[in-house]
Amino acid sequence: MDPSDWIDVTTEKNHYSLNHFVIPSHYERDVSSILIPHGVIMDRIQKLARLIVDDSQGPLVVCCILKGGHQYFADLVNEIKKLRRNNGSSVPLSLEFIRVKSYTNDTSGGVNISLTDEQLKEFEGKNLLIVEDIIDTGATMVHLLNRLETYNPKSVKVTSLLLKKTPKSNGYIPHYVGFAIPDAFVVGYALDYNEYFRDLDHICVISDEGKAKYAV
Repeated sequence: MDPSDWIDVTTEKNHYSLNHFVIPSHYERDVSSILIPHGVIMDRIQKLARLIVDDSQGPLVVCCILKGGHQYFADLVNEIKKLRRNNGSSVPLSLEFIRVKSYTNDTSGGVNISLTDEQLKEFEGKNLLIVEDIIDTGATMVHLLNRLETYNPKSVKVTSLLLKKTPKSNGYIPHYVGFAIPDAFVVGYALDYNEYFRDLDHICVISDEGKAKYAV
């Protein structure tokens, strides 16, 4: 995906006042600004769904990376179901849910996946669409893709709603990106801070007060 194909968000030009949108009262002092309003998120998802359907060559196994990806996954699947390809056909979908935990040791890096080996073998010969909420360094996603490739899927593509612009990135870029965001800690739209803020519709920058309040 070319950088011109996604929306580049910066705190300078995308810094909406909390007074301009509805924020749950229990979070009013916990976020400093709204980075991406919910309506913009939904409009962008419609476009990403269109791109995915146009590229689809057959049935898709849509894989949600839990927990943070569940809201994007749900809204994206709903949009894909509404669309038709150029030939008028819809895209058959099956759904899968994966918890991924990265690990490292003295000799290697990789991921632990919640699916069993038998479940992963069912990916053989299938078109996978991995749905993630945010790509940060990219390390976990690269490890996950390497692991999935050992089960011989027909194709694997990745969509991430957010791509963080961080110097820690390994350079990995998903096939479908919603927004490139600054190197800041964001919450909302199912992205959490110690399990809080998942119930916030907008994507916001957490405040210092919010970090202190919900620290563990």
